[in-house]
Amino acid sequence: MLHIATFSRENERHNFGFWQRLAPHTRVLVTLLLVFATALTPNGSWETWGIYGLGLIILILISRVAIPVLLQRVAIEFVFIGVVLLGTLFRDGGEILWSWGFLRVTSEGLLVLGSVALKAFLCLCTVNILVLTTAIPDLLQALVTLKTPPLLVAILASMYRYLAVLIAEFNSMRRAAIARNLMSSPRWQRLLVGHIIGALFIRTYERGDRIYQAMLSRGYTGSLPSVQVPQSKLKDYLAIICIVILILWGQMVHLLR
Repeated sequence: MLHIATFSRENERHNFGFWQRLAPHTRVLVTLLLVFATALTPNGSWETWGIYGLGLIILILISRVAIPVLLQRVAIEFVFIGVVLLGTLFRDGGEILWSWGFLRVTSEGLLVLGSVALKAFLCLCTVNILVLTTAIPDLLQALVTLKTPPLLVAILASMYRYLAVLIAEFNSMRRAAIARNLMSSPRWQRLLVGHIIGALFIRTYERGDRIYQAMLSRGYTGSLPSVQVPQSKLKDYLAIICIVILILWGQMVHLLR
């Protein structure tokens, strides 16, 4: 069965683009380099972000990600940071473009809002490409290969493994409350959701302790089971060199502007 699964994975990998043929740790490293380069670029560096956007377009093409799916995920995630982005619009500094009472829109606020929004969009697109094209076990193994602290990897693996269990437990408690007509009014709904979250926390703590004791009795040492890690090949080194050249190009444009 192991040979069949390995053959199936290799066959699936060859049916995808160049990005999927890279080792998982190479994909993670390329993504981190591009995200950090984008996020650490000072505000107003539009030419530099244009270069990074060009690199993102190339990444979309070689990964063959469905653009509607990518944009849908980014739009949902962008909602959560939209409130923070709007707060940057009303900062002091620069020319006042509009004012109403104590609210003032300045040129500095617009600059910061546009810069932060563009950086967030590019970073979210890059990370979502990685998530859409790499399985979660491969991502965890890539973090181990990149020498991420084992405790952090173990926490992420446990979250991924038992997140569905927590969601099912929450839905079960919610259905039980609805069956007893305990959520008839908004006030009772808020009160009951608070009690459900508290009870879920206690159950999670107790279940986590039982699971940990069971894992220890089966030889768990605090790290993921060792599996065969794909070795870096020539294409992996070429991908890293290309992303480094792209980042240096963008930074040179920023320094020379």
